[in-house]
Amino acid sequence: MKKIFTVLAIFSATSFSAQAEPAFVHPHAETHNTITCVKTTEAEIAALFDLWNAALATLNAENVASLYAHDAVLLATLSNEVRPTHEKIADYFVHFLEKKPQGKIDSRSISIGCNTASDTGLYTFTLHEKNGKIKEVPARYSFVYEYDDDQWLIEHHHSSLMPESVKKQKKH
Repeated sequence: MKKIFTVLAIFSATSFSAQAEPAFVHPHAETHNTITCVKTTEAEIAALFDLWNAALATLNAENVASLYAHDAVLLATLSNEVRPTHEKIADYFVHFLEKKPQGKIDSRSISIGCNTASDTGLYTFTLHEKNGKIKEVPARYSFVYEYDDDQWLIEHHHSSLMPESVKKQKKH
């Protein structure tokens, strides 16, 4: 129990403001390396979605999959399968890109940490169906990014269809 209170005291005494020092020293520094936190902004994190959306426009699954970390997990909008490998992520996009998808952010919340960031919210996809019709698909999303090898990569991406129709939501 004493350990828990010690950890809580250390945690509550730590400042997580943007003005904090750029390096984090692990409490057991003698056995861990110091981590240098890359500086970023909400605008830079928001631009990562634009980069991903531009990769979708290439209609090349490998272009999209290259934006994901080697150990990324994709929980995709139109698939029930968890995709924890590069090969499975690329495979999803092979089929998803057949619909020529383009996303538009409807609302978002961005959070920035030390070499991590998240962008969560609502987006709408425009999909081209095989019958020639264009379909608007509203969905929820979360992108969790990690800064690795001098670049931001998607570590976790979750996207799911809205559980209620947009028309029904507007009535509430």
